[in-house]
Order: sequence, then structure tokens, then C-alpha cells
Amino acid sequence: MKKQEAEENGAAEIRPPVIFLGTNTCAGDMFSLLNSLAPGYREMLTDLIDCRYNYLLMAAEGEMALNALEETVKQFSGRYILVVEGSVPTRSNGLYCVIGYKNGRAVTALQAVRELGPGARYVVALGTCAAFGGPYAAAPNPSGSVPVQAVLDRPVINVPGCPVHPDWIMGTLAHLVLYGEPELDDFNRPKLFYRETIHNLCQRRHYFDSGIFASKPGEPWCMYKIGCKGPVTHADCPNRQWSGEHLSWPVKANTPCIGCTSPEFPEGDMPFFEHLPDVKLPGIRTTADGVGKAAGIITFLSIGAHLAGAILTGRLAHTFKKGFSEKGAGKIKDSLRKLLRKSVS
Repeated sequence: MKKQEAEENGAAEIRPPVIFLGTNTCAGDMFSLLNSLAPGYREMLTDLIDCRYNYLLMAAEGEMALNALEETVKQFSGRYILVVEGSVPTRSNGLYCVIGYKNGRAVTALQAVRELGPGARYVVALGTCAAFGGPYAAAPNPSGSVPVQAVLDRPVINVPGCPVHPDWIMGTLAHLVLYGEPELDDFNRPKLFYRETIHNLCQRRHYFDSGIFASKPGEPWCMYKIGCKGPVTHADCPNRQWSGEHLSWPVKANTPCIGCTSPEFPEGDMPFFEHLPDVKLPGIRTTADGVGKAAGIITFLSIGAHLAGAILTGRLAHTFKKGFSEKGAGKIKDSLRKLLRKSVS
């Protein structure tokens, strides 16, 4: 009876099993996810995914938790989504991060990622540490930590941020469930959220174009001269914003962007309060348009034009999985559209 009700509601197909695995992490990305608004964390659990394992929030512990993990992998091989938060320590066979003990033997994060990754339908690297190594892989890196992709021989979807914005991970999960894999950039980041540079979207761009720069944090002008990494950082923070009801973001709070979504973060963006080298300051508007390319000598070239209204006009619908019920998926689809609307504004 329960199975019949689930099928009628579309829940059987739109709620794939999801494993949230924690490796070398501060847990900041999971805490950020708890602040998601639409859909919220509760709606995610009841309408979007079937959460089978969460390293931070589950009630089970010890071998009981590991048993749930093993059962999910066996029962749903090729169907579950693996979300990994944190870099993966490789030194000493991974003993710098142990997720539990089974039959008296340590189960390392390295072992878990290597065993869970191949059987997953999708692997998502949550946060900059998982995506690119981040602070945990910074020098001197005593644990030998590496990104998730470095220990898996398969594609990984990177959703960076330190921490990740709630919408970036919730939107990525919703897209995977409803439409399949989103369009990715050269660093396997969803273009929905990482297509444009902070610089191009910034509300203070006109100050840059006019050559009006802040001399210290707290001043209301362009922060390029005091270290803003917006010209080489791809994310939609200026449009989406942070703090609960999307109220603010670093530059609006009068502090420079430090480039936390970039592959070279943090070492490649340091010192945080020194401007990018070899970038010619603008005297006229046309020179401002080339700042991303100039700074890209050190990092990466600009990815391109701002995302158009593709999501809301159905461009992504061609990847919609036929197995999903329109009735059951309707609620989540509405929330997804609202969540992603800032990406095309």
C-alpha cells in the first residue's frame, strides 16, 4: 500500500538515495545547507531526496551508521548520489581521517570515497576543499589532502565555496534529480552558478570603470586596489547574496572578495588584501572589460556572457528524465525555478 501511494505521488522516482560523506572538513558547507530557504532542508528531505547517510546529522553512529552506508551502496548501486564534503587525506593510507570502525578496523575517508564513488550515479564535491583541495590541502599539507577528483577515476561535479552558498548545493541537487547533470564549465562547476565573474556582476563595477577605488575596507567604492579577487572569481554572489533572506555579500559588507570558489584558493589568492598583479587600472570603460583576461594569466580566462533566461524558458527541460512524475515533481520544480531565478536576473 505504501509503495502504491509513493508511486501515485511520484515520490518513488524523484527521491533518489543520497549519501553525505564528510572527510577533512570544518562542516561549514553542511551548516550552510541547513540555511537553505526554498526549498528548505526539511523539504529537501521529504520531497527531493532520500537521505540514507549524513555524517553530521544522522542519529545512528558507529557500526550501525556504517551498516546503513553499506546497505545503501548494495541496494542502490548506480542510483545513489554521493556528496562529499572536505578534501581527502592520502598520507598513511588515509589514516588522517577516519569515518568509523568496522569489526575493529578503521574505515578511512580515502577508503570510503574510493569504494562509494564508482557505484554512484553522480558524485558531487561539496565546498572548495572537496572540489579543489582548499585550506586543508594548503602548504604544508601534512595529511596529504587532495580534492575528491584526485582519488576517483570518474567525473565529479564541483560545487565550490568556502562555505558553499545554500542555493548552489540545493540547486545542484535539485537539477540532478529533476533534469540530470547541469551544464558544467572547464572546472566541472555548474554554469548555473559559476558562469560569470564577481567583477562583471558587482554592483560597484561602475566605480571600477570610473577609476574610483577604496583605500581600506569599509569604504563604499571599488575594492580592487585593496585585494578584491572579483575579476578572476566565478560566482553569482552579487545577484544571489547571503545571510538568510539574501541580504548581503562580502563587497556589500565593505570587504573584498577573496576568491573562495576558485581552484587556487586560498594560496593562489593570497595576500587577500593586496591587489591582483599585472592588471592595468582603467582610465576609460573599455579597459575594464579586459581586466578578467589580464588577471587570468595567473588564474583562468573569463567563461563568458551572463546566463540568459534558459532555465525559466525550458532550455534545461530537454534533459528531464521521463521516469519522474510531473505531479510529484511539481512542488520541487517550482522551488527550483524560484531558487535559480537569481542566476538569470
